[in-house]
Amino acid sequence: MAEKSFKYVIVGGGVAAGYAAREFARQGVKPGELAIISKEAVAPYERPALSKAYLFPEGFARLPGFHVCVGSGGERLLPEWYRENGIELILGTEIVKADLAGKALISAAGDAFKYQTLIIATGSSVIRLTDFGVQGADAGNILYLRDIDDADKLINAIKAKKNGKCVIVGGGYIGLELSAVMKMNNFDVTMVYPEPWCMPRLFTAGLAAFYEGYYANKGINIIKGTVATGFTADATGDVKEVKLKDGRVLESDIVVVGVGGRPLITLFKGQLEEEKGGIKTDGFFKTSNPDVYAVGDVATFPLKLYNEIRRVEHVDHARKSAEQAVKAIKASEEGKFIEEYDYLPYFYSRSFDLSWQFYGDNVGETILFGDNNPVVPKAKFGTYWIKDGKVVGAFLENGTPEENKAIAKVARVQPPVESLEQLKAEGLAFASKI
Repeated sequence: MAEKSFKYVIVGGGVAAGYAAREFARQGVKPGELAIISKEAVAPYERPALSKAYLFPEGFARLPGFHVCVGSGGERLLPEWYRENGIELILGTEIVKADLAGKALISAAGDAFKYQTLIIATGSSVIRLTDFGVQGADAGNILYLRDIDDADKLINAIKAKKNGKCVIVGGGYIGLELSAVMKMNNFDVTMVYPEPWCMPRLFTAGLAAFYEGYYANKGINIIKGTVATGFTADATGDVKEVKLKDGRVLESDIVVVGVGGRPLITLFKGQLEEEKGGIKTDGFFKTSNPDVYAVGDVATFPLKLYNEIRRVEHVDHARKSAEQAVKAIKASEEGKFIEEYDYLPYFYSRSFDLSWQFYGDNVGETILFGDNNPVVPKAKFGTYWIKDGKVVGAFLENGTPEENKAIAKVARVQPPVESLEQLKAEGLAFASKI
């Protein structure tokens, strides 16, 4: 079996790997020093496109259009960019063993990859209903969305079941974005989730009321407070019915499941310290092994702004943590100093003609401002989160670039609030004056 050696190896080929590669190039990595090993068959791409433009019925996105780093307004890194920069892309290669003491990764084919410094950028895998033994969850057209192969399966199903019925299991990010895109593809869409409102990890009841009302006005059926407990298939093996815990049975030609993910850290079990479900790192993304760094979904890191240890699953953090790790690696080699990671949590979503952004922490009391009536065209509204007399988080629907910058600044600065009534009355103006 073959053996290759590199100074730096990135394991995982998602968003974080692409942004790390760009930072290595900026830092002057020499030809042959860096390799990216990815299970996927394509160069790193902007994963958020998969639940949005990739599935559009018209004006859809395809590679090479959304390779990194276009998602943050940077240069698109096509496969030839890696060649031109002397970076080896080892694609379609699954790593099945990590020997951190021996500084080696072993592939499914038995090939060995040696390194001096390793960056773990393996991301997350989707949670599948088959993991819980849900009856009939292995039927055809019960789909998930994590990578481009998943997206292609969904596109094929959309074409095969044209104008059919779709059930979305889950009311979070994926549930909301895919409900919108399936409706755009002229499917009869039903969303099912157990919580009292959609996106409960972030949305307040007031925020959720707008989005649920908006989706209902678009013709999307929402069923809350229950879960899918089983599926039946037709003669071809494709799903035809979804059984709910409350006794209802829904007809369905396609089921898309979005119930969360798990960080892919099994390879490193017992070799690195873990915390809160991820690999524990410092503010430079160095793990308990000084030659190993972990970034993106898999990293549990010090969130300096709140003096807490957290793991963050979002594309913005994947990009920024990757860049921070590479800067830290090069600074360590050169005896230079860089600042610890000082991250402001940021989440966003786009669906239909909606677009929201959130910054900061969603803890404490909340104030809803603006008009969140779902029938109002281009509704503009938001929420502040207030803890210990300070604004610690801010959400805004339909903000301009300047307004979104303003709410980001509020979340970072954490200005004091004298009166909740006054804050509600001022609304967005409060952020604009900070």
